[in-house]
Amino acid sequence: MNEALSILKDLGFVVEVGPELEDEWYNFDALNFPKDHPARDMQDTFFIKGEKEKVLRTHTSNVQIRFMENLVKIGGKPPFAIVVPGKVFRNESTDATHEMQFHQIEGLVIGEDISVADMKGVLLEFFKKFFGGENVDIRLRPSFFPFVEPGFEIDLRRGEKWIELLGAGMVHPNVLKNCGIDSTKYQGFTFGIDLD
Repeated sequence: MNEALSILKDLGFVVEVGPELEDEWYNFDALNFPKDHPARDMQDTFFIKGEKEKVLRTHTSNVQIRFMENLVKIGGKPPFAIVVPGKVFRNESTDATHEMQFHQIEGLVIGEDISVADMKGVLLEFFKKFFGGENVDIRLRPSFFPFVEPGFEIDLRRGEKWIELLGAGMVHPNVLKNCGIDSTKYQGFTFGIDLD
């Protein structure tokens, strides 16, 4: 994690952290996951009953929402690039590629005229530095995540095989609107890497 964060900081990202115990607004609603949306089923989660129901976060995207809301509250505005490391929780059947608790790093870049090409360039540069060489090849495959449009799975070529590494995409305008950011002026990308 430290190596990944160091590379992303060199690429201009600022590290942000936030709570592991969260409410539904930050974990789901603000991220364009309506209560009845089937995408919530993919993240069958751990809820904690109390005066106000809480959830163990299923991704570190909750911190992205908190960051954007706080930025708007203090009168700030894009551009910005943040990276959020942390532990996340999902009700998964444990196997070689799934675990109930794992570590994630999510990046978020918002500004004017940000494109998929910017996202691909940042991710390619990150993987070149992380894997120590110029001979790194990535590909984007279409995928669905409620908080991005379009969404992609990012694969890395290792020899003759492609290995899925992360999900990414252009931030859905609803997410920006939910945080008080003008989605007609600003856009950006986000990505999430499961370090485990």
